[in-house]
Amino acid sequence: MNTDKIFAEKLAEEYSPKNDSKVIALKKLDQKAKNPANIFAYTYGILSTLILGTGMCLSMNIIGGTPIFMILGIIVGIIGFIGVCTNYPIYKRLLAKSRQKYSFEIVQLAKEISEE
Repeated sequence: MNTDKIFAEKLAEEYSPKNDSKVIALKKLDQKAKNPANIFAYTYGILSTLILGTGMCLSMNIIGGTPIFMILGIIVGIIGFIGVCTNYPIYKRLLAKSRQKYSFEIVQLAKEISEE
């Protein structure tokens, strides 16, 4: 075996331009359509949960300890609860808009793949 030849072929393969298959392009388009909604949902959900937790701590007198903090905790907790409850509907709406934006390209590429 000629190890120099194998090494040269492997090195040439690394530097040659990659031809992405249509399936990989379809997966990338699918991720491109879903990522903005996923990123928003995780960020908004985490922030809403933290706000809800802070409100719970305030209302149970873990933070603070006066009746003013308890009332403030109830208000902050309700705001966090509303945020948690609205996360999924907002996510679904953003996902639908994003899918609509990329639907033509995805359908065309899927047709090309299925016809081959």
